[in-house]
Amino acid sequence: MIGELLLGGVNALKDYIATHVLTCLVPAFLLAGGIVAFISREVILDYLGEQASKWKSFPLAAGASFFVAACSCTVIPVASGLYYGGAGIGPAFIVLWVAPATNILALVYTGSILGGGMVLARIVAAVSMALVVGTVMSVAFRHESRAQDPVAASVVRGPIIAREKLILLGLVLVSLLAPNYVVRTGAYGYKVLVWAVLTGVVAWYARRTASRDEIAAWLRESWWFVRIIFPLLLGGVFLVGVIGKLLPETWIRTWLGGSGLQASFLATLIGAISYFATMTEAPFVDTLMKLGMGPGPALALLLTGPGLSLPNWLAIARVFGVRKAAVYVATILVLGTVVGWFFGNFIFAR
Repeated sequence: MIGELLLGGVNALKDYIATHVLTCLVPAFLLAGGIVAFISREVILDYLGEQASKWKSFPLAAGASFFVAACSCTVIPVASGLYYGGAGIGPAFIVLWVAPATNILALVYTGSILGGGMVLARIVAAVSMALVVGTVMSVAFRHESRAQDPVAASVVRGPIIAREKLILLGLVLVSLLAPNYVVRTGAYGYKVLVWAVLTGVVAWYARRTASRDEIAAWLRESWWFVRIIFPLLLGGVFLVGVIGKLLPETWIRTWLGGSGLQASFLATLIGAISYFATMTEAPFVDTLMKLGMGPGPALALLLTGPGLSLPNWLAIARVFGVRKAAVYVATILVLGTVVGWFFGNFIFAR
């Protein structure tokens, strides 16, 4: 029995390394590192302040969070840094939700495993939930609003990112997407070939437009993501293979099959309590769907699995306060249940 479980984990790990690391993770880590190295944090903070328009700060916080690859726990220093650095509570909690629930690394990996339809649903659901979360937190704690920092108010706004660096990140994004979405059939070697050619273009353009120090900073930030995320990812994939051998198919079909409110709530609750390193939720959900899990509950688990966790609850209460943590977690539990039910019955059912 133990041998079968270990073999399931090893097989999942072998398949993952053979078909996802080179053409998915390498460019994705380079993209995440480039965003950290090249985007002006000061300008973003200037747009997310307490006095900034919610019509601008909320979408900006949600959009920027797509490029912050973090799990439910590692995102807390980012969100708290924004909040205590002058950002409003709404944008801070939007970052707290969107970054782990639907960052670019997780989206690419989700697409390679579950398809583009689930990626689109994940984006729409996460952004919709984020706007509600930002509004709820802003309204619930409006009396705690702080006066705008006069130093922050005097910041002269410049470009968020230089034009050359934007083009560079765009090329990295193309090298990330093209192998998996252009080459849909044929041997995996064709994807590697497309990736290698595009990576060569990225390297050529980087040498022409960036200094050695800038390239070193970029690679250093990329390595930070590799060092923090990759070991957890390998462990998570191995664990998913083991769990796939353990879970009885009848249990999954009975409790998580279909798209009813009960199934969506259970999926949301499982995700909200469990800890998922970013991107490990996709293979776990794929395994459960093969055992009979409905697409609505699957979406709910894709969102709340990496977006929340029991350690996340405790850390938020410690950093932001118990009342804010309680309101935030309750809001996500309700929204996750509703989103799973809605998409399962009205979007995926078509």
